[in-house]
Amino acid sequence: MKAFLDTSSLLKLYHQESDTETLSAALIGVDGLYLSELARLEFASAIWKKTRIQEIDPKLANAIIFCFEEDYEKFDWIKLDTSIINQATLLLNQYGVFGLRTLDAIQLSSALRLKGNNDTVFFTHDKLLKSIFEKEGLSW
Repeated sequence: MKAFLDTSSLLKLYHQESDTETLSAALIGVDGLYLSELARLEFASAIWKKTRIQEIDPKLANAIIFCFEEDYEKFDWIKLDTSIINQATLLLNQYGVFGLRTLDAIQLSSALRLKGNNDTVFFTHDKLLKSIFEKEGLSW
């Protein structure tokens, strides 16, 4: 079995947060992780935000980002292409009224690329995105 993680879940693998243990337990038996290419950018942005709000210091931020970069080859990357962006636009038109935003629409579109894979589970720790994952039939 493989898992798709959006950035809100991915962060929990590299920085202790609420639900880190729960996610780690849920990933037992998973033999591969799918990530959207967008996660590369969002991950660094989220880590640097943690420094701005003084949750972590810059030295730790650099160490976390370095560890993530060292792990790049361990992930199955979903490439951002025109079809992902086009579908994200349709998803924004469908779910924008509920609060879906641009980057989450791209994450959702990336996840939907894997929807037909019966051996894939989907994780997000964003409440709104989780509700839309469920509406789109992305299993946990």
